[in-house]
Amino acid sequence: MHQNMSKYLFFGFLILTTVANGQKFLKYDSTLKIGKVGYRVFCMNRSVDKNAISIRPIGFKSEGRDINLDLKGKVASSEIEDLNNDGFPDLVVYVTEKSGNTNLFSIASKDNETIEPIILPDITNDMQMSKGYRGGDDYKLVEGILFRKFPVYEADTAIKTPTNKVRQILYRVIRGDQQGLWKFKPFKNFDLIAEK
Repeated sequence: MHQNMSKYLFFGFLILTTVANGQKFLKYDSTLKIGKVGYRVFCMNRSVDKNAISIRPIGFKSEGRDINLDLKGKVASSEIEDLNNDGFPDLVVYVTEKSGNTNLFSIASKDNETIEPIILPDITNDMQMSKGYRGGDDYKLVEGILFRKFPVYEADTAIKTPTNKVRQILYRVIRGDQQGLWKFKPFKNFDLIAEK
């Protein structure tokens, strides 16, 4: 009886150790396509301080170059959609930062030949939309529109809990100020009562 109990404890410990170690290094590997064209996104997600991400274009007319770069945070998910209404698939990668906040890494396909960056402007540069902002963003793509939602806080920073409101901001992708650059432009925002 004692020997069987030791075996169960050993295997239980082995399973817990494997699960705990697995949570530290959950790699992200996803292929997203619209028709025969899309992207493969790969990241080992080893450290929240620095991660190498690889994005490989799939089905581009010429052999599109892979994007390999370091980012701060871990890749949580990604979505594909035609964001700039040019008929070609674009990519949004959601990155969870050390603080727990989510940031975006986005690219647009230029005629399925090359890729161009899509910039999300810093919300703190807009006094109206950033009023009560302290992070906690949730993003979702719906039919080419980026939806951003976050809890609204009181102006008094001593208050640590959000109000009963959430702010929703809707973005479209438009041409940027420089050649070869796109940006998310807010076109609608409103506050809602938070669901409990």
